[in-house]
Amino acid sequence: MRITNEKKKLPVGIENFAKLRQEDFYYVDKTTMIRDLLNSWGEVNLFTRPRRFGKSLNMSMLKCFFEIGCDKTLFEGLEISKETELCERYMGKFPVVSVSLKGVDGLSFDKARSTLCSIIGNEALRFQFLLKDDNLTDKEKEQYQQLTEIGAESFVMTDSVLTESLKTLSALLQKHYGKKVVLLIDEYDVPLAKANERGYYPQMIDLIRGMFNQALKTNDSLFFAVMTGCLRVAKESIFTGLNNPSIFSITTVRFDEYFGFNDNEVREMLEYYGLTDKYESVKEWYDGYLFGDVNVYCPWDVINYCYELTGDPKAEPKNYWSNTSGNDVVRHFIERADSGMLKDEIESLIAGETVVKEIREDLTYNSLYNSIDNVWSVLFTTGYLTSCGRPKGKSFRLRIPNREIRDIFADQVIELFKENVEKDGEALRTFCDAIITGNAEAVEKLFISYLRRTISLRDTYTKDVKENYYHGILMGIFAYKSGWYVKSNKETGDGYGDIIIKTEDEDVGAIIEVKYAKAENGGGKPNEVMYKKCEEAIRQIDEMHYTDALIDDGCQTIYKYGIACRRKMCRVLCETEEAE
Repeated sequence: MRITNEKKKLPVGIENFAKLRQEDFYYVDKTTMIRDLLNSWGEVNLFTRPRRFGKSLNMSMLKCFFEIGCDKTLFEGLEISKETELCERYMGKFPVVSVSLKGVDGLSFDKARSTLCSIIGNEALRFQFLLKDDNLTDKEKEQYQQLTEIGAESFVMTDSVLTESLKTLSALLQKHYGKKVVLLIDEYDVPLAKANERGYYPQMIDLIRGMFNQALKTNDSLFFAVMTGCLRVAKESIFTGLNNPSIFSITTVRFDEYFGFNDNEVREMLEYYGLTDKYESVKEWYDGYLFGDVNVYCPWDVINYCYELTGDPKAEPKNYWSNTSGNDVVRHFIERADSGMLKDEIESLIAGETVVKEIREDLTYNSLYNSIDNVWSVLFTTGYLTSCGRPKGKSFRLRIPNREIRDIFADQVIELFKENVEKDGEALRTFCDAIITGNAEAVEKLFISYLRRTISLRDTYTKDVKENYYHGILMGIFAYKSGWYVKSNKETGDGYGDIIIKTEDEDVGAIIEVKYAKAENGGGKPNEVMYKKCEEAIRQIDEMHYTDALIDDGCQTIYKYGIACRRKMCRVLCETEEAE
């Protein structure tokens, strides 16, 4: 079905709570987080979750609730509105300073620092009424102006002004309103992640540590603070001297239900949009995360897929999450898989099995990839792996959460394989020569050699996915053969063979049909099963007349390949067809 005017809009990419509520977007109610935050009470609260799990929307919700002058109608009909005494006491009662550090990036420290100045300066501009406040001294007004002065390109702040900026703004707002300040810092660790990538981590860690110490440790104007990020950065690196911040990570039970969608929330959304028949697909692709004691779906994925389905009921699930950022940590992980044990562990994970590892949740960005143990921890904290139940001490039983993340791992395996193929030009030339001369024995031997160098998929994956994987390996080889025309039916979806090849002179061509060979019900030895699959592939080429396109293009000799694969083994059959 398509969305009608009677249905709420799906909030694709909407992180502004007020906009979401005012413009009638669908909202999964997380407002009781406000009640629990006030009842549990921590002066400084840090929530760490993977990207795209609703951190920024929750921060926007907190701002809309607490800020003086807030629109109280935004919360009508939501769960928090039932807490009448709490709403009377806290709703719209506090000045709020809210900054997102998501955009703090730059090729140099100076560029990143300039961006940070702009973010603080733009937030300070919301409070220009301070310049007209007779309760503020001339010196205090001068302090405010130092936060909002604009140079030729950006806000200009000295180091001392920038370091004390959030503390200064808090003090001025407290004096104006007679109320302590709620401080919200979204994506607090992004400047550190970017600085580590760009090579100025020591300078950025000093700056952020100084700002946070001033804003969170020595700030007498602070009512409470909430921070979000992807990683729980080690206390000694950034929160030095801060007294007992409340840290709520993906392993913490308290607040575990407020980031991500639970199963009931997903069912309700699908029912609302008439998509209940897609429940199993949504669950397979986007469920599987364990936060505290709650199993959750990635909300970004669920919303995006529902949006596509409401416009195209036949839309297939796909990877939305990885497109929002790079997958460098998976690549670093797979690049280390040259030892037998780690390669086996990766194959086990991709197969849906589990591994047991000790996890450190408090890392520093400049140590993420110092050891394979740290990489395991990063994969866990950033959502590429999840836990099966509660840990035993520091030991976690880890697995890949869902089909989407498994495909990310498989795609990274193929990408790395492609790069390694390019480095071995002699093996590439020999393999391609065997393909266009019909040398099935050589093709089989060389392809097995390639398969043994990479990570394989085990039988727990569906047949189609495994066939696509081996198809991808072959396409990774052919991608570096210059002068050939290579067409992939898996990508185009037309009625031709899996892979079609034409040589430079277009006199010789090849059709390759890939099959995955698994003995059904335990019947048949692997070699026998693979041979039968090869024969099945050749029959399919003949029965579907896959060679017609090559004949029409003028190919005189066409090699028809049936390639059957199982883990790191394969069989290859080849028959020749001559054009009349």
